[in-house]
Formats: sequence, structure tokens, C-alpha cells
Amino acid sequence: METLVKFIQDEFVEKKEFPQFTAGDSITVYYEIKEGQKTRTQFFKGVVIQRRGAGSSETFTIRKMSGTVGVERIFPINLPAIQKIEVNKHGRVRRARIFYFRGLTGKKARIAEKRR
Repeated sequence: METLVKFIQDEFVEKKEFPQFTAGDSITVYYEIKEGQKTRTQFFKGVVIQRRGAGSSETFTIRKMSGTVGVERIFPINLPAIQKIEVNKHGRVRRARIFYFRGLTGKKARIAEKRR
């Protein structure tokens, strides 16, 4: 059964090429929004909290601060509305899922940049 699901995902799901990013990286996701007949591009800029899943069901969570309120958004990696992903900064973290980042404020909420 699993091989059948994998076969269907490989055959019929359109895969897009995005840059490599992991938890702790600051990225900008450009995605398309449809409002009635019109479509426009909107972006969501923040820090990647986690990547979850594999294959066509993979998702990633981004967190940003909007004023004093933290906003998180989960994007499927194969969402047709995603136009492009830009990696702004590679962060140096020691975990794959940085949920502790939600509780940090001020200078503690900074992530050191990874030198390349």
C-alpha cells in the first residue's frame, strides 16, 4: 500500500525547486492570493521553526513577530500558490525543531548567523 501511495505522489504531484533551508533560517515565502477574479502576490517573512514530513506531504512552519504578537504559518512544500522562497539568512541552531523560540523575547530571540 505504501509503495502505491509513493508511486502516485511521484507521478502526479508537481515538484518545484526551492533552495535548501532548515530550522533557524530566515526566509521569505512569496505566495499567490486569489480575491474574487483578481490575484496578487503576498509575502511572509520570518524564521523557520520546523520542517516536518517527507515527500509531497512535507510542511514547514514560519514564525514572525507582528508588533508584539507572534504569528505562525504552516506551508505545504508543494503548495501550488507558492511562487518562490528566498533564504535571507542561515541561522545557527542546535535543534531541528526550535519550539523554545516561541518563549523568547528581546535580545534572547536573536539567532546567530551561520558563516558560509
